[in-house]
Amino acid sequence: MKIDHNSTTSATNGGDTTICRTIEVAVFDRGDLSPPPVVASPPVVGDELNLIPPLNFAMVDNGIFRSGFPDSANFSFLQTLGLRSIICLCPEPYSEATMEFLKDGGIRLYKFGIEGYKEPFVNIPEDTIREALKVLLDTRNHPVLIHCKRGKHRTGCLVGCLRKLQKWCLSSIFDEYQRFAAAKARVSDQRFMELFDVSTLKHIPMSFSCSKR
Repeated sequence: MKIDHNSTTSATNGGDTTICRTIEVAVFDRGDLSPPPVVASPPVVGDELNLIPPLNFAMVDNGIFRSGFPDSANFSFLQTLGLRSIICLCPEPYSEATMEFLKDGGIRLYKFGIEGYKEPFVNIPEDTIREALKVLLDTRNHPVLIHCKRGKHRTGCLVGCLRKLQKWCLSSIFDEYQRFAAAKARVSDQRFMELFDVSTLKHIPMSFSCSKR
């Protein structure tokens, strides 16, 4: 910035006396203006780059999570959940690395081998879903992860039956199911959830967040 002292003003004070006043004019030279300093973003911790959730991962309720089939790329992320249990709804065996991960973390595995089917030959075993629900409702198993192959149909049915116990309306249950199943949503799954009888499970206490009756 440069200061120019050459500009003056004059005024007559009643008589012939002239009063002169010098005005300092600030002249900005744009060449002197430098851009504001760039503030560097905080560095990303290396471990955070490895936190990869499984396919279709989401929180269902306090202490309850859902996803597709986890693999070794998801181990670091799963460790952050502090899991006590995993409910596996598909018959595919875990790899040796996954079994070692469960052993090292003290994570219990509850395996309910429901076969994957395609419509119109979908067979959802009600008794198996009922047994899986009993494990899910026991807070001693929380935090717990529910999963099937892609976290859509079998997982969606189990979560939908849980929502019936939590007294969700059917439209909300179907909306949640469809959000994960997307274009693969099955009428047979929704029919199963609609007809599933939760009366034999109502005696089991629910102490997590959405259990108000």
